[in-house]
Amino acid sequence: MRHLVVSQRLLLRSLCLAVLLSSIPGRLVAGTGWAPIDPKELAMKSEPLAPGAAAIILYRQVDRDDNGTTSHEFNYVRIKILNEEGRKHADIEIPFVKDENDVVQLKARTIRPDGSVVNFEGKAYEKSIVRAKGVKYLAKTFTLPDVQVGSIIKYSYTYDYREYRIYESYWILSDELFTKHAKFSLKPYSSPYQRFSVRWTWQGLPAGTSPPKDGSDQVIRLEAFNIPPFQTEDFMPPPNELKSRVDFIYSEDAVEKDADAYWKKVSKRLYDSVESGIGKRTSFEQAASQIVAPGDAPEVKLQKIYARVQQMRNTSFEREKSAQEEKREKEKNASNASEVWKRGRGEGWQLTWLYLALVRGAGFDAHGIMVSDRAHYFFSPKLQDSGRLDTNVVLVNLNGKDIYCDPGSKFAPFGLLPWAETGVQGLLLEKDATTWVRTPLPEAAVSRVERTAQLRLSDTGDLEGKLTLKYTGLEAMVRRDEEHNEDAAERKKFLEDQVEEYIPTGSNVELTNHPAWDDSASDLVAEFNLKVPGWVSSAGRRVMFPAALFGGQEKHVFEHGDRTHPIYFEFPFQRIDDITVELPAGWKMASLPAPDKQGNQAIAYNLKLEDDKGKLHITRTLSIGVLLMDAKYYSALRDFYQTVRTGDEQQIVLQPGVATASN
Repeated sequence: MRHLVVSQRLLLRSLCLAVLLSSIPGRLVAGTGWAPIDPKELAMKSEPLAPGAAAIILYRQVDRDDNGTTSHEFNYVRIKILNEEGRKHADIEIPFVKDENDVVQLKARTIRPDGSVVNFEGKAYEKSIVRAKGVKYLAKTFTLPDVQVGSIIKYSYTYDYREYRIYESYWILSDELFTKHAKFSLKPYSSPYQRFSVRWTWQGLPAGTSPPKDGSDQVIRLEAFNIPPFQTEDFMPPPNELKSRVDFIYSEDAVEKDADAYWKKVSKRLYDSVESGIGKRTSFEQAASQIVAPGDAPEVKLQKIYARVQQMRNTSFEREKSAQEEKREKEKNASNASEVWKRGRGEGWQLTWLYLALVRGAGFDAHGIMVSDRAHYFFSPKLQDSGRLDTNVVLVNLNGKDIYCDPGSKFAPFGLLPWAETGVQGLLLEKDATTWVRTPLPEAAVSRVERTAQLRLSDTGDLEGKLTLKYTGLEAMVRRDEEHNEDAAERKKFLEDQVEEYIPTGSNVELTNHPAWDDSASDLVAEFNLKVPGWVSSAGRRVMFPAALFGGQEKHVFEHGDRTHPIYFEFPFQRIDDITVELPAGWKMASLPAPDKQGNQAIAYNLKLEDDKGKLHITRTLSIGVLLMDAKYYSALRDFYQTVRTGDEQQIVLQPGVATASN
């Protein structure tokens, strides 16, 4: 969940959070008791609008209060269990973001088919579900008691949000279950000290649903019926792009009839804010001269400054402080780039603006850009929501070549942006212009997983030897990002689990080196001792050896016959395997499959098997160079992956030695 910390959005924004939040509206009153049991719901056997459904949501309620200090959201759900499969919905997961919100006032109960009630008296546990940039996503989990076919389960809870924050507010109507009836409300934030408007947009509202309306009590409401279930598929765009939802936009900027006029005002405000925060070009000349040497080549200077900024303490990648800790430490955020430089630390966005100041001080032509990352949604200027320009990068022009940099992303190497910032639209901050640019999308060859193995095949059919994994580009960055808060033992397990995921059968893996987890400038290289028991199979007097050792990830990709959503890869990538297998004494290769080459420049698969002086040499490359494909191309993509599986499953025929064959 993305929070909007106004003071962290941009350097020196004019908004003063303490003043802005000094006027607190009253708390919304949410339902505190259980609604009476409806005999018709208890007797329900099926739902005509959701034939075959294992369970459905009978009623859902979401009441949001954005008062700024004690912002909270009440949630209530009532679910009907229709068949045996539906009983799995007794296991409840309520997601939340550590240090940003918490789940409180949890109540739950089961209504048996005979109408008797069993209250949940147990304890909810925390479970880690996703790890991402700088935050850990958790869920409160619990299991409702005595859930049977025909039961109704109810639960309610409240999200309490961290104090003194303005959060991104939205309603998600879609759920994995069909929803018969739902109500939503929002009491928006307001302040007498700051002009701060709220508006809302929506997408995919169910048929017959009226758009949200603002009532006489200044509460915005929506009621919906018969909301279709949301289908989750592998490799699909961000769910926020696909679900039925309503988004609320808090803004200092009035909506314009002409979107260009809106962005012209936004561009000027952002430009003035950033320029005042980094100061004049001359103010960082001395600081830059301490980092670079006069004789350094221009690109070397840029790289040295980049490395120096990334060496600074990046507080965005530390555990976020609670409000109580911040009060105790009484440390204000740095108000400009000079303070960040003096302190030797800053949040990621501050370090990126510091880099802009330093490269200008070193004499380079550089600009700031506000971009929208595509991890959560796809940005469009038509929406007129400056809040969706939620991250910043620096554009440096070097001899006519544009170089995009984000040193505030701790593990981004020089000249390569995090995947969510690649191939996206951004607002170039210039004094008297509104210029949109698109950040570069790296080619597939930039982000590789290279698997190099020197193995021996035993007489008993076991593979054993050394494996080296090398992650480059975005493949290295995402793994460093994901594991940056973990200890050595967890990182070791993470890498070993990766190898086991690549191999479509049981294996024994042990990491033997110490990968450079914190060095963004280098590839992430891991070395292993590897053993794959029983990799080959006997066929009479011959032995069958599968062509691909590391095809586990592709084994079950795009197997379904139908597709609802577009296909979306986070970034282009390659998988490159180079495997040498030493055969037992006296063994020979009786038959090798012909080279297999499929696809085109965008999507390609190559497999080559050779007899290299009595050793088996296997080279395999899978290259995915596309980002987004319409669902109408799914059949062709599915066929391609089937050819990959077919190629991987080809068999090399080996002729064992005389002694082995007799055994």
